[in-house]
Amino acid sequence: MNTFNQIIRGILFFVLALFGMAMAVVFMISTAIAVAILYVVARIKGRPFGVKAYWEERRRPSPTKNVFKNKDITDVEMREIP
Repeated sequence: MNTFNQIIRGILFFVLALFGMAMAVVFMISTAIAVAILYVVARIKGRPFGVKAYWEERRRPSPTKNVFKNKDITDVEMREIP
């Protein structure tokens, strides 16, 4: 009976391992498709596609306006809540 249980456990482990490998393959394929789409979009927009270009763009200050001006803030009050 013990040998039979070990065989069943081995088969279940093998099936679980195959299922995990299939999920990993699906993940890799979907990631490759996503990267390909990003590459095509970057080419269409005329931007370079790469990590260095991405971080250079992220480090540039954004051209958005400040909603709040320094002159708008006059006083700050803090209270403790019991």
